[in-house]
Amino acid sequence: MIDFRSDTVTRPSDEMRDAARDADVGDDVYADDPTVNELEARAADLAGMAAALYVPSGTMGNQIAIRTHTDRGQELLCDEQAHVYKWELGGIPQLSQVQPRILDCGDRCVPTPAQVREGYVEEDLHRPGTGLLCLENTHNSRGGVAVPKADIDAAADAAHDLGVPVHLDGARFLNACVALDVDPAELTEHVDSVMFCLSKGLGAPVGSVLAGSADFIQRARRIRKLFGGAMRQAGMIAAPGLLALENVDRLADDHANAARLAEGLNRIEGLSAPEPDTNIVMVDSEAAGLTGEELSAACKDADVKFHAFGDHTCRLCTHLDVDADDVDEALDRIESAVEAS
Repeated sequence: MIDFRSDTVTRPSDEMRDAARDADVGDDVYADDPTVNELEARAADLAGMAAALYVPSGTMGNQIAIRTHTDRGQELLCDEQAHVYKWELGGIPQLSQVQPRILDCGDRCVPTPAQVREGYVEEDLHRPGTGLLCLENTHNSRGGVAVPKADIDAAADAAHDLGVPVHLDGARFLNACVALDVDPAELTEHVDSVMFCLSKGLGAPVGSVLAGSADFIQRARRIRKLFGGAMRQAGMIAAPGLLALENVDRLADDHANAARLAEGLNRIEGLSAPEPDTNIVMVDSEAAGLTGEELSAACKDADVKFHAFGDHTCRLCTHLDVDADDVDEALDRIESAVEAS
């Protein structure tokens, strides 16, 4: 089976498994786990932030950030396709009692300064006020787009001019850094917090990191406890995360394989796939007379897995468990499945 469902399906290396077994551990709730402490320090330094917090998942990291930045009843600005709004089980109102105000950011993926100003609500007797701007890079639902630093900075600066903090959902933030050839600390220069995952293209079995100022992380640590994310001897899962941080440069391989995959899909009659920025390939099957669900089902029968992502669209992710030979083999199977459908 060749699995393109997500880069979350990556499996930890033998080295990671050994690191988990041999990790130096302590009670992380008491800040006594040396492996977690090292991971947080290295992650904060990588992201150009003063401090960091290890969390079980990217969704928890995002929701902790929202709760930490905002007051109950405030509004949050984000793209209508943002992961925090679309794919996190309504966590914004459920966990923070914050009301999303969505913006159509289109192909740009982040709002323009004008959109930030237009979406902003000033607090008064009748209105709660805007408490946070959430950005996303890479942008998952819009095809793994690597948003340029200038666009991130412009949106963040517009928010800051209005006194609004900015959180960056960077689940695949390091993919964006590699694609744009930008240092991670540069890409976060104008945001107040960032979350990035260790468990996708970097290959760790579990975990994400939330980074920001020392005061922000101190407050976020309490929210992590509230949300049930405080862990004890977490060094056993943080140790593979430390090794994952050494895998940043290899994300370029995933991007090259995604470009190879998109090019091959475009050669299959009835399929079309835009050239990807990073490791996410979106393929349209309408000209083949297949819905996204039909294409996905036909290819699953041919031992190629991926998800439908719209009426006639599917999403395929490359990752460290898929190499160029796997891509070529998958293309042969997909072509046969389309011809037989």
